[in-house]
Amino acid sequence: MREIVHIQAGQCGNQIGAQFWETISSEHGIGFDGAYNGTNSSQLDRVDVYYNEGSKGRYVPRAILTDLEPGVVDNIRSSPMGGLFRPENIVHGQSGAGNNWAKGHYTEGAELIDSVLDVVRKEAENCDSLQGFQITHSLGGGTGSGMGTLLVSKIREEYPDRLMCTYSVMPSPKVSDMVVEPYNCTLAVHQLVENADAVFCIDNEALYTICQKTLKVNNPDYGDLNKLVSKVMSGITCSLRFPGQLNADLRKLAVNLIPFPRLHFFMIGYAPLTPTKSVQYRLSDVADLTQQIFSAGNMMAACDPRQGRYLTAAAYFRGKVSTKEVEDQMHNRQAKDSPYFVEWIPNNIKTSVCDVPSTDADVSASFIGNSTAIQDLFKRVGDQFSVMFRRKAFLHWFTGEGMDEMEFTEAESNMNDLVSEYQQYQEATAEEEDFEGEEDY
Repeated sequence: MREIVHIQAGQCGNQIGAQFWETISSEHGIGFDGAYNGTNSSQLDRVDVYYNEGSKGRYVPRAILTDLEPGVVDNIRSSPMGGLFRPENIVHGQSGAGNNWAKGHYTEGAELIDSVLDVVRKEAENCDSLQGFQITHSLGGGTGSGMGTLLVSKIREEYPDRLMCTYSVMPSPKVSDMVVEPYNCTLAVHQLVENADAVFCIDNEALYTICQKTLKVNNPDYGDLNKLVSKVMSGITCSLRFPGQLNADLRKLAVNLIPFPRLHFFMIGYAPLTPTKSVQYRLSDVADLTQQIFSAGNMMAACDPRQGRYLTAAAYFRGKVSTKEVEDQMHNRQAKDSPYFVEWIPNNIKTSVCDVPSTDADVSASFIGNSTAIQDLFKRVGDQFSVMFRRKAFLHWFTGEGMDEMEFTEAESNMNDLVSEYQQYQEATAEEEDFEGEEDY
């Protein structure tokens, strides 16, 4: 089977990662002791995409937990699911990155990186046919952004032909924890543009809005937000983990979703999202799910797809649904919302149908959109970055770790270039493209 190595870095990455493993373990019928206690043989058909088989029929997640301070990984280790992970795969430092990208990328992180890479290598060597890597991390803090991107670039060097997907939590305007977030995020995006193949952008603010407005949870905590993220992660990966009518692996996903190599930042969404009290009043069918996944309220990044245009999109359906109905709905959606899709990439919605439903809904859908509206997210961070950088505020914390001011300037211009590339393709029309092509000859 096509195996995936999962890595979680930093506080946020570890919390999302732990929730992801809890979700997919329950889907595969694997208890917190690693023993299989499921009821359906299809649960084990492709379990080796994410799990290694240990002794006595035990299933061990192919996961590496890393952080620059012991706090969060110790919490996971002492939680009920702590026994699931292989102890050698938990690698942590002592000092922490102190919300400083430079500490995570150049000093503290660089000291720990070799021991993390040893574990990654060991996991990769045990795979028959390694498909790629997935990393969960945040871009606002120090470890997730600094050490997370250091890991991405080191793994890219060693395994250049394998796919690198990251689930990256972007800093959001309303839920900001630290004042140096724009610095950390811009420096991290600078790395992800060059070294990652697919970046799924998650935004705490959008998750809060979904919890409060759609799910009617009054005071959502991080546990609620992480559950949402783990639902969409399990949806995106379900066609790798279960048999289905139309399967999609990471490579297919990348080939269909990335028209230009730098534009690989995706918005993700999930349906059905219904308040617990209202579940019994709502019948979810393909039409309803399609309407939900394309609605701005279901997007897990704080940008509105109606402000941009879709270059490409992918919809993953789970449960007993007919592929014809899925194709028809996608066709209707594209015809109805044609201004929101670029006309020079025809048939740009990829679909995948997996027969095995998720544990909490009979039919569900996950959505990945490569939309030019994502530029809003980078613009917002870029504006905050330039306001501080112009006055060199907080810069001494980064230069003190051996960083050069030039690196900040480079990162800023790289992110600005990314924004203008998205803008350029948003405005491009079919006729214009033909004309430009002729000029090249």
